[in-house]
Parts: sequence; structure tokens; C-alpha cells
Amino acid sequence: MAKLAFLGLGVMGGPMAGHLQKAGHEVTVYNRTGEKARQWAETYGGKMAQTPREAAEGADFVMSCVGNDDDLRTVTLGDDGAFAGMTSGAIFVDHTTVSAAVTRELYAAADAAQISFIDAPISGGQAGAENGQLSIMCGGDQGAFDRALPVMEVYSKICRRLGDSGAGQMTKMCNQIAIAGLVQGLSEALHFAQKAGLDGRAVVEVISQGAAGSWQMSNRYETMLDDKFDHGFAVDWMRKDLGICLDTADEIQASLPVTALVDQFYKDVQKLGGGRWDTSSLIKRFS
Repeated sequence: MAKLAFLGLGVMGGPMAGHLQKAGHEVTVYNRTGEKARQWAETYGGKMAQTPREAAEGADFVMSCVGNDDDLRTVTLGDDGAFAGMTSGAIFVDHTTVSAAVTRELYAAADAAQISFIDAPISGGQAGAENGQLSIMCGGDQGAFDRALPVMEVYSKICRRLGDSGAGQMTKMCNQIAIAGLVQGLSEALHFAQKAGLDGRAVVEVISQGAAGSWQMSNRYETMLDDKFDHGFAVDWMRKDLGICLDTADEIQASLPVTALVDQFYKDVQKLGGGRWDTSSLIKRFS
């Protein structure tokens, strides 16, 4: 069992930290909103800290799951940042979806402080976090990954190192690119079925068993047909992720025409007031 810190207790981070505490690790949490950290400690029995640095002091591993590049810099750097409280040989594991650029920047800063940094973005949504069934894609040094793997396995169904620093984030971009196209395709299929006078549920029951089947189809078609989008991964966060994908595509000269189009479709959903709706709300553009 290890001494751990967990920074960021949103819909993903809160359950993940809870799994670590339940597994017998000694967990100290930090959240920008202190009340959420207090409630977590009351629920799971761990400790809470007032700053990332305080949470990280003496920890073998520090995990983070925050919002974006700037949020990650805030909890890692500066006098109150986690890096300032970590001891030589400790490992920082970042589960946030951020740019590969900030990942490499923080990898270098961690290395200068004689600590390790692993980029480890996650996929699987809120349900995956709550059930401990996340997919984790990692970048960083092999030795640090090997040491951190048993900790991450507590809340994952698969956890794999894809390469050096930044490889995890690049893989998460692949994940979001694939999801964008799948959700748009599913939205169009369900819209087409409705216009054709077909029973959408019956259609999915058949086509999901063939080549068209996907996680999105199996887990989202019913709520899409029922016009329910108050769950899952929010459109605002998806647009943040797709922005990272498109910026990176420009840097590496990759062509993402469908992703760019779906990003604009999500912008339409935001204009409908759906920034906090689940990403499957793309179908609302047809209503």
C-alpha cells in the first residue's frame, strides 16, 4: 500500500480517488472547491489538504484529474504546486486530457525536480470511473510507468504505455477523433430511421449486432431516442478536446476533415444551450 495524493475531484477524479482509498492506500485529496474535498473525505475516510503542495508532501504517487492545460499548471507549478511538495523519486500521474505540449513541459519540470511525470489520460466516462473500468493510455519513462501501474490498475480495465512523454495524450486524441465520427454517424442513422418511419430501437437491435456496432451505439442510442442528455461527457469538454486534436493536427500535418466538421456541429449544440449536455446530443441538431 502506498501514500497517495489525488488532485481534482470532479465526476471522474472523485470516484477514482475513492477506489484508491477503498483499496487500502492512504489518500490525501485536494480540490479547488474545498467543500467537495471535505465531502469526499467524509465519504471515503481519507484526508484533505488546503493546497496541492500540502497534499503531495511525502506522497509516493500524486494523481491529477483537472480541467485543462492551465488548471494542470496551477496544481503542479509554483510555491503551492504539487511539484514543490514532492520528494525525489516520487511519481506524478496526470489523468487530465491536455495538450502534448504542456505534458512535455511538465515532464521536463518534473525531471529537473528529480521526480517522474506520466501522462495518463483516461476514457470510459463517469460510469467507467465509478465502476473502476477505465481505459488508460500512458506516456513517459518505462520504469516510472511500471511502478505506477499497480496503482492505476485499481480503477482501470486496461492500462498501457504507448511511448515516451506525450504518447498518452496523442493516443487520447485518437480516441476523441474516433468518438466524434462515431457519434455523428449514429446521430445521422437514428435521424434517418425516424424520418423513414422506422422503430429506432428495433433498427439498433439489428444493426448493432453487425459491422455498425459500437460502444456509442450500445450505450447511447436509447437516451438519444428519449431526448435525454443529462449524463456522461459534456459537449463543452469535448470541444476543448477536439480543439487540442485540431491544433495538434496542424502541428504534425495530419488531415482531420471529419473531426473539424463535427467540432462545428458541437458548436451548434452549444448555441442550443447544450454545453453541459452529453456528447450524444449531436442528434439535437436534427430536431
